[in-house]
Amino acid sequence: MTAFSIAHVTPYPWEAENEVNAHIKRVAGELSRRGHRVLVLAPSRSQGKVRSSRKALRAARGEPQSLLEGTDRGSPRVIAVGEVLDVAGGARRRPPALAIDVARTVEELLSMVELDFVHVHEPFAPSTSNAALRHSRALNVGSFHASSEHVLSTLVARRFVESFFGRLDARTASLPATAELMERHFPAEYRLVPDGEQASSEFEEIYRGLAARRHSLDGDEALQARLAARPLIDVDLHMHTDHSNDCATPVEVLLASAREQGLGAIAVTDHNEISGALEASRQAAESDARPAVKVIVGEEVKTAGQGEVIGLFIQEKIPRGLSLQETVAEIKRQGGIVYVPHPFDRMHSVPDYEHLLRIIDDVDAIEIFNPRVAIGAFNDEAVRFAAKYRIIAGAGSDSHVAQGLGSVRIRMRDFDGPQEFIQSLRDADILTRPSSLLYVQALKFLQTRATPPAARRASKARRLKRLGRAHGSSGRS
Repeated sequence: MTAFSIAHVTPYPWEAENEVNAHIKRVAGELSRRGHRVLVLAPSRSQGKVRSSRKALRAARGEPQSLLEGTDRGSPRVIAVGEVLDVAGGARRRPPALAIDVARTVEELLSMVELDFVHVHEPFAPSTSNAALRHSRALNVGSFHASSEHVLSTLVARRFVESFFGRLDARTASLPATAELMERHFPAEYRLVPDGEQASSEFEEIYRGLAARRHSLDGDEALQARLAARPLIDVDLHMHTDHSNDCATPVEVLLASAREQGLGAIAVTDHNEISGALEASRQAAESDARPAVKVIVGEEVKTAGQGEVIGLFIQEKIPRGLSLQETVAEIKRQGGIVYVPHPFDRMHSVPDYEHLLRIIDDVDAIEIFNPRVAIGAFNDEAVRFAAKYRIIAGAGSDSHVAQGLGSVRIRMRDFDGPQEFIQSLRDADILTRPSSLLYVQALKFLQTRATPPAARRASKARRLKRLGRAHGSSGRS
C-alpha cells in the first residue's frame, strides 16, 4: 500500500471540544496507524504551543520533511499555526477570528513541506482551513460538516469563497443535509462520508483515486539519452500571425523576429486556424536564413463554452465549437500534443476546474507562464495545478505583436517530432524577462482594432518591403 503525506486542517482551536476536532483526531490517528505520515494544522489558544510549533518550523527549514518524521506510527504531529481569539456570543460551531500571522505560518509550512494531500475541514473564510486551501501545493480534499450555519454566514463572501473552492480536487459531506445544502450554494459533487469509524477507510479510497490521476514522473530513458547530446535551444510555444483575426503580424515578420530573438523553435498557434502555422512551416523549411527556426504547427481552438486548448504537431485544422473532450480527442487522433494555455486566467476563455479535471489524463503539458496574463496569481495557480498533478510545464509569449515574441522562452534540448519534444520538455528550464503588458497590448490594439482593414493591408505591405530590403542588404554584406 502506498503511504501518503497528509495534512488535516481544522478551523477551530485544537483545544476546542467539538465534533469536527474529534473527527479529525480520530481520522488522523487511524491514518497514522496505517502508515501514512500525518500532520494536523490547527489554531490554538495556547501561546506556549504556538511558540513551540514555530520553533520547530524554524528548526526544520534546512530539512522540511523532518516535520513528518515519526508521524506514521499512530501519533500525528499537531502544529499550532497561530493563536486565536474566541468570538464572544457566537454560535457554538462558529470558528474564532483568524489572527493575522496564521496565514503567514500556514503559507510557510505548506511551501516547505512536500505533501500529497491537504485535507481541509470547513474551509470557509476567514479560517485556518481556508488559508491552507489558498496556499496548498498539494492535492486538496475538502470536508464539510455543518448543515446550515457556515454556508449561510459566508454567503456575503460567496465569490471569494467559491474561487478557492475551485481548488478542491474532491469534496465530502458528513451528512445528507450538508451535501444538499452545499450542492445548492456551491454546486459540485459531494461524496457522503459520515463522521464514523469507516471514515478513514473512505478517505484512503479518495486519496488513492486522486493520486492515481497524477501523471507519471518517469520519462523515456532511451529518448533522454539520445537528447542529451543535442544542443540547447530556446523555444516559444504560443504565438499568433495575421491568420488570427486579432493579430496583424505577417508570417514573414514573425519568422524574422524569431531569428532576431535567438529562438530555435516556435509554435504558431493561431485562433481556430492552421493556415498561418502551415505557411510558417513551409517558409521556414525553404529559407536559407540563419539561424534556422523550427516551426511547430499548432492551433488554439475555442471549444463549446469550455475554454481554449492548443494542439501542437497537428496537420489538419480542428473546427471550433466542439466540446473540450471532442477537441482533445481530435488532437490525439492527429498524433498531436494537448497543451492547455493560460488555464486559470479569468480574462481569457478558459476551461473551468471541473472540465479540466475531466481531460486531465490526456493533457500532455500545461502553460504555467504567460506574460499576457494581467494578474500574476493566475500564472501561480497554473504552477500549483501542474505541480500537484505532475503535468509537464510549458510557457509561451502568446504574442499578438512581433515585439512580444520571446518574452518568455523554454530552454530545452533540440527535438524532432512530438515524442522527443515531450521528453525534452520534461527537463527544460523556463526563462522569463520583464516586459510591459500595457505596451504590447497597446501595440496589438493599434495594429488590429484601431486600424481600418485597408490601412492594415498597407502596413503589412510596408513591413514586408522593409523586411525584404533588410534581407537584401544582409545578403550583399
